[in-house]
Amino acid sequence: MSVSARVLESLAPWRDAPAWRIALSGGLDSTVLLHVLASLAQREALPPLSAIHIHHGLQRAADAWPVHCQRLCAAWDVPLQVVPVQVRPGASVEGAAREARYAAFRAALGPGEVLLLAQHRDDQAETLIFRLLRGAGVQGLAGMPRSRALGTGHLLRPLLACSRAELQAYAAAHQLDWVDDPSNADDAFARNYLRHRVLPVLAERWPQAAVNMARTAAHLSEAAQLLDELAQQDLASAQAPDAFAWLNLPSLDVAPLRELSESRQRNALRYWLRAFTPMPDSEHWVGWRALRDATRAAAPVWRLAGGELRRADERLWWLAGDWLRAPALPALRVHANQVLQLPGNGSVRIDGQLPVGEWRLAYRQGGELMALPGRGHRDLKRLLNERQVPVFVRSRLPLLLRGGELQAAANLPGLDGPGDGQWRFSWQPPTNDQGLS
Repeated sequence: MSVSARVLESLAPWRDAPAWRIALSGGLDSTVLLHVLASLAQREALPPLSAIHIHHGLQRAADAWPVHCQRLCAAWDVPLQVVPVQVRPGASVEGAAREARYAAFRAALGPGEVLLLAQHRDDQAETLIFRLLRGAGVQGLAGMPRSRALGTGHLLRPLLACSRAELQAYAAAHQLDWVDDPSNADDAFARNYLRHRVLPVLAERWPQAAVNMARTAAHLSEAAQLLDELAQQDLASAQAPDAFAWLNLPSLDVAPLRELSESRQRNALRYWLRAFTPMPDSEHWVGWRALRDATRAAAPVWRLAGGELRRADERLWWLAGDWLRAPALPALRVHANQVLQLPGNGSVRIDGQLPVGEWRLAYRQGGELMALPGRGHRDLKRLLNERQVPVFVRSRLPLLLRGGELQAAANLPGLDGPGDGQWRFSWQPPTNDQGLS
């Protein structure tokens, strides 16, 4: 089957997408993909085609690539968007460039639009070896997926069934012109080392090495999918709603997880945490056992790259962003029926008419007492214990005082305002997003 036929077959399920956008670096692979799709568009009813070139600005030679891409796209009547990005300094230039590139892709994709990347079968083999050497699990060894969600759209790799040699033959047959990235010859980069020094040696002894490794990645992808399905089943009973749904935080019931084997616990948590943080290596999973087995009074924490997993009573909570920083309470004048923003802690609102008096907001300091009808003055700590308010919430739960006396604790029924319902004190907690509330 020709390269064009395989691309068309791979993209068949996406023919109704609002747009196909080609990630065009100007190199051999993406140039072939652009030419294939531009040619198919002349005889097939395809979604609108366009290309996007990410300009990283990491080397002087790259300054000429946007012009080259513009020339190609003009010749083949494909609109082009050039997006300059800033690559964050760090230990891994490759990793930082990838982060910047994918952030630009996400921002550029509209709802339902498809981004087409030109990685091929040899790239998949490199990925498998690279991740194997890093000790990746089944999910990592599944390699690059053919498709996945990206922002509000989708990312597809329609060339994964094609080899680099086939793309080179296509480019030669159609007399295509492309740019060569000088950094691709630098064996200091791990992927280049695998491409230039490892895979050629393997191919001499096993000519079908890349084909077989791509097949292995496909098998592992299927295994990873099965593990995900098992995780979904195992998490079903642990994701029952609780009394604090208004916190709008990801949480799990610990008890159903304890009934699983250790390996199924890890599998379920990997699946659940994948959306929030990079996974820890095997040695750091001792943090999960410590969290799971701690006493109720211990308030344990498992710190991960993207945030923290905490246990309050018998429930796990994922915290990130503002939840990891102590909020500072500004001096605010309290008014009824007005939303008041709390720095790093969401917002509060008083619905109804407040009695005359000097009202102010506060956070818990310890020793607060609250007058309750029929119960006299009660210690706030005991009231929070009675309602099983998670420990990590208590220091940032907004309180409302009049003349120095505690009148309400936000969102807690029976404590959020007077019994006659003349007013209610409500809190919209912060989100887990970095810098957003």
